[in-house]
Amino acid sequence: MEKAKIEKYGNELYEALKSNTMIEPITSRESDITIEDAYAIQDVFIKRRIKDDGVKVIGKKIGVTSKVVMDMLGVHQPDFGYLLSDMIYSDGDEIDVTNKMIQPKAEGEIAFVLKEDLMGPGVTTADVLRATKFVMPCFEIVDSRIKDWKIKVQDTVADNASCGYIVFGGQGVNPRDVDLTTCGLTLEANGELLHTGAGAAALGSPVNAVAWLANTLGSFGVGLKAGEVILSGALCAMVTIKPNDNMTINVGGIGSASCRFV
Repeated sequence: MEKAKIEKYGNELYEALKSNTMIEPITSRESDITIEDAYAIQDVFIKRRIKDDGVKVIGKKIGVTSKVVMDMLGVHQPDFGYLLSDMIYSDGDEIDVTNKMIQPKAEGEIAFVLKEDLMGPGVTTADVLRATKFVMPCFEIVDSRIKDWKIKVQDTVADNASCGYIVFGGQGVNPRDVDLTTCGLTLEANGELLHTGAGAAALGSPVNAVAWLANTLGSFGVGLKAGEVILSGALCAMVTIKPNDNMTINVGGIGSASCRFV
């Protein structure tokens, strides 16, 4: 795709974010768009966020880690996006989804906070565990600037992997003190159990997902940095959010995170 179109779609996504509006799927307008094109559009979008909004990159996220979502999007590998400094909420916070989000959904995940850099290629799961300061439960509140969530993988990649907000639990756990493959997750809304999941839902283990990200970014000359937060992928299905919802996730051996939407 020519540079002018990449700039156009990156700017279009930025303006949609700022105006809280949706755009038509890019894939419906550019039938030959590649994954590489989509990441180039994402780069334009992120640079606008940094330049115009004064935010900083504080980590990365991995998406499309479950077989169900891969089959839905017709892909066989995850994608990634960037976490920015204005996306963060703490356990128990209220989040304004009425005025600040378009079509939000919640996912339960395990977040990794790094104490050492990870630079691919060649990063192993042992490297990930050694480089991790602690893990904690988190909600990823995903959102899409693409109309009605009618996305193909190129759409969500261009849209910074459908990033919205992140809600971190109030505790951190040494990743060696919990089995990240078998740990169970429950997601409740307004006291009702909606979904269950396990660490194995994210590429067999959240540790595998972080290793994949380090190696994939390494091929672009980009590393995971000490102090960054890495979201390792959803462990259960997405839940549509409504104002006045109260949601909680619990991850076995790690802890819980909760938030209220207004």
